[in-house]
Amino acid sequence: MEKKIGTITILISNREAARQINDILADHGRIILARQGLPFRESQTAVISLIVQGTSDEVNALTGRLGRLRDVVCKAVLIKS
Repeated sequence: MEKKIGTITILISNREAARQINDILADHGRIILARQGLPFRESQTAVISLIVQGTSDEVNALTGRLGRLRDVVCKAVLIKS
């Protein structure tokens, strides 16, 4: 399959999900090129931004697992690399 490059934005409304998110990201680390996180200390929210490169199936597997977590929303944008 053809590899693509893109971004994934993860919005977290309850930071108690952080351990699960980190475990999932570690499982898919082979497609993650860069990661940036911004916690909002005055609330339980956070934003994580990823730059990824992989097949559509690999990216969809990552976003699918993240999207099934409670209090987590994620979206991906991809282009052919």
